[in-house]
Amino acid sequence: MTRVAIVTGSSSGIGEGIARALAADGFTVVVNSATSVEAGEKLAAELPDASYVQADVADPADAVRLVETTVERHGRLDVLVNNAGVARPTPHGDLDAVTRDDWDRILGVNVVGTWQVSVAAVKAMEPGGQIINITSVGGSRPLGSSIPYAVSKAAVDHLTRLLAKAIGPDVRVNAIAPGPVETRLTSETLSARAARTSAMTPLGRLGEPSDVAAMVLGLINAPFVTGEVIHVDGGINLVTHVDAPRD
Repeated sequence: MTRVAIVTGSSSGIGEGIARALAADGFTVVVNSATSVEAGEKLAAELPDASYVQADVADPADAVRLVETTVERHGRLDVLVNNAGVARPTPHGDLDAVTRDDWDRILGVNVVGTWQVSVAAVKAMEPGGQIINITSVGGSRPLGSSIPYAVSKAAVDHLTRLLAKAIGPDVRVNAIAPGPVETRLTSETLSARAARTSAMTPLGRLGEPSDVAAMVLGLINAPFVTGEVIHVDGGINLVTHVDAPRD
C-alpha cells in the first residue's frame, strides 16, 4: 500500500523540496500551508495523487483537521514532516526590536504548532509511523534570524527527544537542523552575506532544499534511529560563535 506523508509549510522552499522528494520516492503527499493557498494547490496538482490542505498549525482545530482530512482522503498516515515555521529577522543585539507579538507568533507556530500536529498525527499512525521535525542550526548554536527564532528551534530539538522517548517504539521521532538554505524566498535576504557564509562553511556553499530532503528520505529508511537531531548544514555548526555572523 502506498505510504502517505504530510509536509507542513510545503508550498515553497524547504517544504516544497521535501514534498517533491517524497512524491518521487512513491509517497502520496499532503501539501500544507497557512496562507499560500494558490501555491500549495499548484504544487499538489503537480505531484502524483497528492492533495492540499490549508491549515494554520498554530490553531489547535486546524492542526487536528489537517490530520483528520489526510486520513479521510488517503486512508492512513505514515510520515509527518513538521516543516512549518515563521521568523521575523531581527539583529540579536537589538533587544528592544523584539516584541511580545514576535515571541507569541514564533513560539506559537514553531513550537506549539509542531506539538499540536504531532499529537494529532500519533493518534492516526499505525506502529512504524515517523515524525521528522525541521529545526535549525540556530537551535544549538548562537545563530539564527532572531533570538526568538533560535529559542523556538532549541525547543523543537528537545521536543524531538522527549517525544521519541515518550511514544517509542511505535513511532520514531527525529529532527533535521539545516544551516542557511538558499531558496526562492531567501535568496534576496541571503545574498548580502552569502559569500561570507559560504566561505565559513567547511563544504564551501549554502544548502539547498534537496539537501534537507535527502536527509528526510535517509531518516525514513533508518529504522534504528530515533531522538536524533541531525545537522544538514555543510559543517557550519563547527564554526565557533566568535567567528560566526551575529545576525
